[in-house]
Amino acid sequence: MLGLVFTEFIELVEDRFSPEMADRVIAAAPGGRGGAYTAVGYYPHEELVAMVLELARISGAPVPQLVRAFGSHLLQRFTQIYPQMFERHRGLFDFLAAIDGEIHVEVRKLYPQASLPRFEVMQRSAQQLTLRYSSPRGMQSLAIGLMEGAAAHYGERCEIASRDQADGSTLFELRRVSVEQAVAV
Repeated sequence: MLGLVFTEFIELVEDRFSPEMADRVIAAAPGGRGGAYTAVGYYPHEELVAMVLELARISGAPVPQLVRAFGSHLLQRFTQIYPQMFERHRGLFDFLAAIDGEIHVEVRKLYPQASLPRFEVMQRSAQQLTLRYSSPRGMQSLAIGLMEGAAAHYGERCEIASRDQADGSTLFELRRVSVEQAVAV
């Protein structure tokens, strides 16, 4: 897994909890790196999972909630690091529809060893988007957090529902919510 994900996770823990909490979380990771992650390195996915599990244990927060919050944080950082990837898309659905065909192509140019999930547009209308997410890592909560972060970036409100599929993929169904609908809820 790309080191940028590790460095941003540690930064999130330091910012939202404390540097001491980050040290405790890092100590739980196998591999004996002691937090020596670089943004351009590649590290085993299991190390991040171990850190997330330790953060959940220490903080008492559910793992999916932590991973989802991390996804939103990560998206915000991506908008700062790679603004051009966001500027060329007019809105959330355009951005999400471009993940595999544009964005992941660019990511692979920067990080050729990156193992990226697949996002396939299954259905799209002005108000709804259905994406098929496939990843051997099963990071659906991270994907939801990234989508929520993208919605916030584009100033759009949407509801996201997910359904696991028999083939191991997940269908994400996004529905735009108008301001009037959001107020009524």
